[in-house]
Amino acid sequence: MQLKKLISFFQIAFILLAMTISSYGYSKTESSIQKLDRIIAVVDQDVITEKELQEKINSVISNLKNQKIEIPSESVLRKQVMERLIANSIQIQLALQTGLKINDAQVDKTIERIAEKNKLNVVDFKKTLEKDGTNFYKFREEIRNEITIAQLKEREVDSKIVITDGEIDNFLNAQSKEIQDEYEVAHILIRVPEDVSPEKLEKLKNKAEEASKQIQSGKNFTQVSAAFSETPNALEGGSLGWKKASDLPTLFVDALKKIEVGLLTPILRSPNGFHILKLINKKGSSAPLVIEQTHVRHILIKLSEITSENEGRQKLMGIKERLENGIKFEDLAKQYSEDPSATNGGDLGWINPGDTVPEFEKTMKQLNINQISDPIKTPFGWHLIQVLEKRSQDMSKESARIQSRQQIKIRKSEEAYQDWLQELRDRSFVELRLEDNF
Repeated sequence: MQLKKLISFFQIAFILLAMTISSYGYSKTESSIQKLDRIIAVVDQDVITEKELQEKINSVISNLKNQKIEIPSESVLRKQVMERLIANSIQIQLALQTGLKINDAQVDKTIERIAEKNKLNVVDFKKTLEKDGTNFYKFREEIRNEITIAQLKEREVDSKIVITDGEIDNFLNAQSKEIQDEYEVAHILIRVPEDVSPEKLEKLKNKAEEASKQIQSGKNFTQVSAAFSETPNALEGGSLGWKKASDLPTLFVDALKKIEVGLLTPILRSPNGFHILKLINKKGSSAPLVIEQTHVRHILIKLSEITSENEGRQKLMGIKERLENGIKFEDLAKQYSEDPSATNGGDLGWINPGDTVPEFEKTMKQLNINQISDPIKTPFGWHLIQVLEKRSQDMSKESARIQSRQQIKIRKSEEAYQDWLQELRDRSFVELRLEDNF
């Protein structure tokens, strides 16, 4: 396998250690031979073991059975799950390397919300999980990883998306008739590499045609998705849920407009592969847009190798004490804030719902006028937030532009995330130990 980056001396030592651990050995305390858990992949400074892969596969199989979805072949399932584990490992390692950590309180709150959705308290929810054979500690760590990846995506991808007025104008001109349309869609993707040979391209096209043929002959779309698709949620049936037309690529919308509910689109070709869509449902909607806007300012202390999480929080606690003693917010923001808004005294202007990350927005909504928050943590660092004004604004005339901006961001975010994830994968060192099975 051609390495995508140079491997440091310590990485080589780590890999050699991993190879040693993955061997078979005799127990010093037992006469029988014991098989150790085998390492089947090295991902930068992390490893994936055979037990870890099998546990994840078992979890996926259990979920598919609960949904009465046909389980794909063992080789397909192993490949899908393995790629998901590799992608998650790479992202978690990057988060840790760059100071993004999720504390126990965040995990606890998320688990409380999950339990509430299941109409259980946390104690009963834990008992239910363990009764079903799910280790609660592992469940907590999976939740922590999911939150970590979501915040990493927000920091590395979503926050860097720029949408210009020109893009909105072009979007409105191109999508004026479809903005109110919504589609419930399921999606199968047969991915095509950039430098694919004609022979390989033909094989991938045949694979897409076989998937379409199986669905048209009566096989459940979800089953075919689990067996053929290469989307992150392929094993769950490839559902995209309800999407506004403007949230979908024009290629998809043009095809969906031509078919009835319940039918498939023809096989669609895009730069990243072959697509098959099923139109599950369709609806239209229109309504005036009245939103709650908040005029807010903040002071940001970023985390780094020099500034730890605890140091960032303590620094803001000291700044808040000075604010309570009468020092002007704008003066301290100009002196200490590490955000571009510092030159304006930390003023972010009027904020619409969805303009900021969830942690920031939640705190902002809970503050009274002129109230200053305790230090709160987001993917960007630690913040002090002060709300200056609140208003309900009738944005009916501007609603099309606001919705367009949000929809363009959703579309660009998903495309940018997939590209970023692929670049991250290409830059990472990944060694598969069971290549014959993948």
